[in-house]
This record gives sequence, structure tokens and C-alpha cells, in this order.
Amino acid sequence: MSLASLSPSDLTLTLAPESLGFKDTSELLNQPLPWIGQARAQAAAQFGLTMDQPDYNLFVLGEVGSGRSSLLQQLMQQVAATKAVPPDLCYLHNFDAPDKPRALRMPPGQGKQLRQFMVQLCKTLQKEIPQRLDGPDFKAESAHLEKAYKLEESKAYTELDAFAEARNFALYREDGHMVFTLLGAKGKALTESEARSLPKDRRAQVDLAEQELRSEIARYLDKIRPLERIKNEGVIALRRQIIKPLLERELQEIRLGLKKQIKDSVKLGNYLDQVMQHVLDNLDTFRATEVDEELRLEELTTVLSRLRVNVVVDNEALTGAPVIIENNPSYHSLFGSIEYQTEEDVLLTDFSRIRAGSLLKAHGGFLMLHVRDLLTDELVWEKLRRFSRTGRLQIEEPMQMFAPMPTVSLAPEALDLNVKIVLIGATEEYYLLQEADPEFARRFRVKVDFAESFVASTDTYGASAVFVAQTCQRLGLPHFSAEAVAHLLEDAHREVDDQTRQSGVFSHMEALVMEAGAVCQGREGTLVKGDDVSAALQARRLRHNYPDQRMQETITDGERLISLHGEKIGQINGLTQIDLGDYRFGFPVRVTARTSAGEDGLVNIEREVELSGPIHDKGVLILNSYLSALFAAQAPLALNATLVFEQEYHGIEGDSASCAELYALLSCLSGLPLRQGIAVTGAVNQHGEVLPVGGINEKIEGFFRICATAGLTGQQGVLIPQRNRRHLMLNCEVTQAVTQGRFHVYTAEHVSEGIELLTGAASGLPGTANGYAPDTVLGRAQKTLQAYRQACQLADSPRVGRKRGR
Repeated sequence: MSLASLSPSDLTLTLAPESLGFKDTSELLNQPLPWIGQARAQAAAQFGLTMDQPDYNLFVLGEVGSGRSSLLQQLMQQVAATKAVPPDLCYLHNFDAPDKPRALRMPPGQGKQLRQFMVQLCKTLQKEIPQRLDGPDFKAESAHLEKAYKLEESKAYTELDAFAEARNFALYREDGHMVFTLLGAKGKALTESEARSLPKDRRAQVDLAEQELRSEIARYLDKIRPLERIKNEGVIALRRQIIKPLLERELQEIRLGLKKQIKDSVKLGNYLDQVMQHVLDNLDTFRATEVDEELRLEELTTVLSRLRVNVVVDNEALTGAPVIIENNPSYHSLFGSIEYQTEEDVLLTDFSRIRAGSLLKAHGGFLMLHVRDLLTDELVWEKLRRFSRTGRLQIEEPMQMFAPMPTVSLAPEALDLNVKIVLIGATEEYYLLQEADPEFARRFRVKVDFAESFVASTDTYGASAVFVAQTCQRLGLPHFSAEAVAHLLEDAHREVDDQTRQSGVFSHMEALVMEAGAVCQGREGTLVKGDDVSAALQARRLRHNYPDQRMQETITDGERLISLHGEKIGQINGLTQIDLGDYRFGFPVRVTARTSAGEDGLVNIEREVELSGPIHDKGVLILNSYLSALFAAQAPLALNATLVFEQEYHGIEGDSASCAELYALLSCLSGLPLRQGIAVTGAVNQHGEVLPVGGINEKIEGFFRICATAGLTGQQGVLIPQRNRRHLMLNCEVTQAVTQGRFHVYTAEHVSEGIELLTGAASGLPGTANGYAPDTVLGRAQKTLQAYRQACQLADSPRVGRKRGR
């Protein structure tokens, strides 16, 4: 093990523009854009989209901006282009049960064709039926029926009239009623007073005659009604006979017009037969009348409305399977809806008001949804769970029972759908569903995992350059020089803090392309250069670094105590990172330790006041364990020790300060001062090995800015874990200062290396069976701990009292 001082070349990754193989991105426009660094996700997506078995839906997980949605959409469209176009979907009036509309699947484009045929049929019927019913053939036949009826009716009436006359009654019709009047001796009708003045016997004879006449009238009516019914039935049969050939001809033309064989041909044939019967049953509504014409027109509208075709899914324009991207998965937009209209305080609807949702439109193809959108609506989530289990969709109105007024409801025919669902979600959402809803998760057997970073290579650099080229073309931006692309790639390494890996979140690169392009356009340039990218990055930092600037000012103004020169016992500068979501920056914090004899052990003051998180507490406990391993072999520790992050009031989380805390404790125990110009970050395990930490670049740059503001002396620097070496992607200011020898970056594999750098004394490791050499850091600390032990033993021993003389 040895302490290393890193050279400038170790501090960042610099890409040579000439190594990229092009001068500017305009040369790359003809190259296809692959799935950059996502070979695993691409293979999984290809498998899932081409797997024609149930429950092999896809769950795509990854970071926002990783291209998970756009890449899946492109692949869905590619696979969809190889599949057949699914049928159209229509809803028709159910003549047997109007509240249960029938579903009909038609070959692509024939749904709209059927609708047009039915519209034309209605127009033809409105024109042809009145003409045929007013034609000479119908009139002659109906006149014959009317004449036969009149003949029989006249004969029966003549007999009735003779019957009335024989009993001195005059019989005539008035407003459709039979009226009779008593006649006098001279054949004149008697008035009411004259009738009352008749002798009693005569009145009795009149009453008896009237009863007989009434009975005869009843018999007459009983005889006439069947004749009238026969006449009406004859007229109806005649109408049907006249119109049926017309209907048969028109419906046959519809059948012939739909040339392609359809799966639901039997259902369509039955529907057309019912259409014929429906029209024949309502022929009266097609003829104009002098009475209640408005009512007739209303009834005709109702009759014709039942002949409409509601094409809810029209796939005529498709060349392959549908690809539906549902960005607003409400209940209605996803599962379909039934629209209502208000009429006389009642909500009315019919089959023509059924509307398809995304699931119906995606039948035979693919549907993309975002998990977060679904989880915000419990009704949507539960309905989707049921659909994924059964594959059957019932269009319904979930809130119908809560309607403020009476509602006419529909129950459209349920449909079996074949839809490949692609769910887009975060990694946390995927595993949450796996645990909370395993049955639903079982319906998504294909996991498409987008990596947030990937190993960089010549191929990934080339593919990233193609991405930049296509982004410039799509957004109308100037193309990028090779130098500018190199800067973009370096920033992609910086995003993941790794010299060997690139960020898989290409939305960040796209944003930087747009910002650098704007800088180039602002100077009226035609090619984006490296300086434009650097300027865009600097401008972005200026837009976000106000909190960083204010905290630096607290040190410059003396509000926050940070020592950058000299040496101090039990005091060290630790490095922390503050992550605000849109901006991260590093900041030094003073860590101090105090020790004394006692039995309380190591006390973490942040933990005592509940300002530390569980990971930080774990780091302190590991530190305590390592401290015990160093010194408790000879005797139990008799130690009171406190650790504190000075002037920190918002909480501490993470174990990256463990090394700094250990060095402060060892300094306090050994009495050896620590260099204040060197800040420390790193976690420690129970064997004293220094472990890598996150945010390494922000931490180093944050401390460097503090030192640069105060003035670089050449004695300042940072001590970081050796295992963080490949994570360094430091900015040019730091690398330039290191090149000039005004700042240093040290790495250590073991805490012993760090304590030697900070104190200038040997660590004392490895020790012997008797402990550590007295002139080493651990030897001095051991001596102090032995003194603490003796002090505790003396304090615990019984005191011997003295006799007092008189």
C-alpha cells in the first residue's frame, strides 16, 4: 500500500476529436441510429413484441430521458409494420334488445363502407317507398281491396238500415258513430217532447225497439270489424309485397358491395334480415299524411336512426398493426365511453353514442402506457387489472349509478381483444408491483431494463455522434464539429462520474445539444465548436449555482469556519455533496473530535440530536468497530469521544465522512495535528480499507473553489479513496491547478496512508503483539488510551479514609 498523488492525466478523460473519425456531424446523417448501450433492453423488447402468446406484455423500466419511450415506440412501429391490419369495429342496433348493441368486426375499411351503404339505403327508402306506395299498381290493388270491403260493408249496412226502418227509426252516420232517430206517423223525426208525449204502451214498444236496434248495431259492428281487419291486413300485405323487392335489391347490393370475406358474415346477414323486417314493419312512417305529419316525421327519424352504423374503430388508413401511445389514460380514453344527451330531465343514449378507447383501437397491435399515470386513478388501475386477466373488454359508464338524473343505460356487447401492452415505469415502480400485485405483474413477463449507464467504447462514441447529427437535423440546429462532440461525450462521462462509462440518459445530451446550438446561433456561427459546448455548460451552471455561491460566501465572509492553512489537533475538513435535484455541488465542512477518559464510548452528536441518517449512523458504528479492533486487543477501551459536524443544522446522511471522523479521533488521541489544507472524503470498513464514495467530482471542485478564492498556496488538496480514481472527471480549472502544482489530489487504499499524509508521522501499522511503536500515530494514541484506562481504574477503586487526630 502506498499513497498516490495523481497526475493531471488521471483527473479526467479527454477525448481526441480526431479519434472520432469525422469532421462534423453532417457526415453522419445517412447512418442509422442504434440503441446506444442498450443491447440487453433491445433484445428483451424484440422478444416481447414478437412473442404471440398471452401474458407476454412488456414492462419497460429505466430512468426518465433514457429513450425508453421513444425507442420502444420505434420498435413497436417496426414490428407492427410486419403484422396484418386488424378489422374495423362497428356497433349496430340490436332489434331484439335495444339496450344491448351488437358488435360487428369488418375487414379494414369496410366498416366505413357499410356505414355509407346504410346511409344510402335510408335515402333510397325515403325516396322510393312513397313513390311505390303512390304508384298505379299499389293504388289499383288497394282500390280493389277497398271496393270489396265497401261492398260487404254496404250490404251489411243496408240490412241494418232496413231493420231500423221496420221499427220506425231513421239510421245515419255522424262523425264515425251510428246515430238513429225515432220517426212519427208521417215519417218525420219526433222531437224529444213529442216522444215523451207518446202513450205509455207506445213508449214501451219504442224502448223495446230501441234495444233491438242497439243489439243489431252491435252485431253489425262485429261483422264489420273482421272485414275492416281483413282489408287493413290486405293493404299491409300489399305494401310489404310492393316494397319487399326494393329492400331485397338494396340489401343484396350491400352484400355484394362488401366483397371481402368477414369473420362475422353470419352476424351481418342476420342484421340485414332484421333491417328488412324493421322497415317492412314501419312502412306507414314513410308516407306523408294530412294529420299528425310532425309526429310521423319524428317516428320516421327514429326508424331510420336504427339503421345507422357506428364505426368506433376505422383501420382503413393503416398499413400494419396499430401502435397507440396513450398519454392521458383516463377511464374513458382508455376503455371507451357511452355519451349521453339530456331530454326532459332524462339522460338518453343509444348505440350510436358508443365511443372506442385506446384498448379497442389497439386491437391486433400495441398500446403504450405509463405506470405513473395509471396509478393515479384507482378505477383505471382496477379495470386494467381485470382486462389483463380476462382479455375481454366491456364498455361501461362507471359513474352511472351516481348520475344526478334518471339514465337510460346500455350494455354493449363485450369484446375479446388481442393487445400487446407496453408499460413504461421507473425501477421502483416495477419492484413495487412485483411485491404488491404479483398477479398483475405475472401478466407482464417481459422485463425491458434500460441501463442508466454503459461501458463506453468506440462504437458507443460513434452511435452518440449519430444521435447528435439526427438531433441537429430534427431541431434545425447547426451541426457539431468533432471537437464539440468530444466535449459532449466527456460531459456524458461526467454525468455518471466514470471515465469508463457513459450516461444512458440521452435527454441530457439532447438538452446540451440544443443549448450549445443556441450559443452557436447567437454568435451567428454555422458549426458548433467545443467552446460553444463549454459556454453552454458554464451558462447552465450559472443558472443553477446560486445556492452554491451563497454557501461559498458564508466561508469568505467568515460566517462558516473553515481552516485552509496550518495544522490543528482533532480538527479536519470533510467533503460533502449537496444534491438539489437540478444541481449538485460539493462543500467542505469542519469535523471535530474530543476525547476523554470514561466509559461512554464513541458518541455521534448528530445522532443524539436526530440530525443524522441511518447510513451515516452505520458509518460511525463501523468506525467504532475499527477503533476497537486497533486498540482493544490489549485492554478494553476506557474512552469518552464525541464527533460533530460543525455548523451543520440541516442533517447529515451518508458514510463518506467516516475517514475524516477517524482521522480527527486519531489526531485527538495521538496529539498530532492534522493538515488543514487537505480535505478528506471516503468511507471505511472494519478492516480500515478506504471505500469509494459518490459525488467525488463535485466534492473536489467545491473545496477547490474555496481554496482558489482564499488563494492557492501549493499545500492544499484533497484525499480521496483510491477506488474512486476512475470516477474522476474534474473540470479544467482543477486539472490546470494540479498541472501547475498549486493543488493536489491524493488517493489512499487504507486509512493508514491517509493519517500519515495528514500528520507527517508513521501510522504504526502493522502493530506487534505488544501494540504499536511509541513514535507512531497509533502508538501515541495507544498511550493516551492506556492513560484513560488507568484514570478510570483509579476512579473506580475504593478510597482509603484518613483518621483525624484531636
